[in-house]
Amino acid sequence: MIFQKKVCLTAQEFPPDVGGVGESAKRIALLLKDLGFEVHVAIFRSVFRKERKLAESGKWKRSHRMTTEQNGIFVHRLYPAIRSTIARDQDYLMDVYGQLKNLHQQYQFDILHAFFINETGFVTTMLAKENNLPVINSVRGADLHKHIFDCQQQKQIAWTLENSSWATFVSQDLMKRARLFAPGVTHKSSAFWNSIAPVDFDNLPTPSLVNRLKGLVIGSVGNFRDKKGVEYLLDACQDFSSDLEFTLLFVGDFVAKEAEYWEQELKNSGLSSHIVITGQVSREEALAYLPHMDIFTIPSLNDGCPNALLEAMLAERAIVGTNVDAIGEILGNGVNGLLINPYSSTELEAALTLLIQQPLLRQRFGKAAKQLALKKLSPNVEQLNWELVYLKALQSPEPQLTPEPQLSLANIA
Repeated sequence: MIFQKKVCLTAQEFPPDVGGVGESAKRIALLLKDLGFEVHVAIFRSVFRKERKLAESGKWKRSHRMTTEQNGIFVHRLYPAIRSTIARDQDYLMDVYGQLKNLHQQYQFDILHAFFINETGFVTTMLAKENNLPVINSVRGADLHKHIFDCQQQKQIAWTLENSSWATFVSQDLMKRARLFAPGVTHKSSAFWNSIAPVDFDNLPTPSLVNRLKGLVIGSVGNFRDKKGVEYLLDACQDFSSDLEFTLLFVGDFVAKEAEYWEQELKNSGLSSHIVITGQVSREEALAYLPHMDIFTIPSLNDGCPNALLEAMLAERAIVGTNVDAIGEILGNGVNGLLINPYSSTELEAALTLLIQQPLLRQRFGKAAKQLALKKLSPNVEQLNWELVYLKALQSPEPQLTPEPQLSLANIA
């Protein structure tokens, strides 16, 4: 089915911004474009650290919007005004909402779609309800795993879910939690995985630090922070025999707000001579590191449906992952990888040791993982899921807001 309608996606990041939500938003925007939509993406945040820093340095700005076109997608970056050092979040957010409303007045969208519910969902859903538009909210991971524990956000998250025309989730675990938290979403929600387009790893450039990789390479890719379970990976590698030459490769960097913690953990691990950290790299270079890994690890405590997992599957890597979210749904333990419980260095060490000792098993898991990625995680499968979601959301009757009767002097008399 070809949709000849206008959709506005809202997200807190979009390439060239670094982040999994942005990558997913771009992928889905292109899938919707291929379905016939005129696709707009509005980019804004609901956390205003950058604006506060600018205010403190006396750099005042009017609210403004920057619009560009990327691959036939209209990308609108919304920036709130910076007027005061004591401005609160609602001051900035009200400004962003006004710009989003102005976008709708200019383009007359047929449907709205928010990614990452606690950052963009509430504002997007409020605009939709005020204009009798259908709205889809997509939960990606941390929005329900982490932010639901913020008491100040709980009512807002529940209201957003309840008022969605449809809600989507990247794992069954996330959907189950949402249905418990906001029962009204039960009959208007679905869960399906991210997709990954085939990658020609042979034509990628040689990564810059490849000459530092020694022996067997145990690797991970991401924006490393609290949920990634890196502590357990460090613990698991501490007891490896001194006879084993290996490199622990982190493709990406550790988040700035946790920098001191991770500096301490890395120092205390005693693995400094084995660790290589690339720092922030492009997606192309991150992909180029994957064929140089013997084992890919993703010991997350929670993680939605991480793109890094799907990329490692395409690269035919032997994978050790935790039984959480889509990682536990996609990987079959002993079939195309090994699954362990989160928070367990002992289980992680045992899984790594097994794969270190059995190179043929690594090869078998890698081939099985790639076949699954090509068959069940292809863009065509995800596009079909989005087509069904949009059909349901657009057919969902939105309650019409009826104006209050106007009083006149004649009525009063």
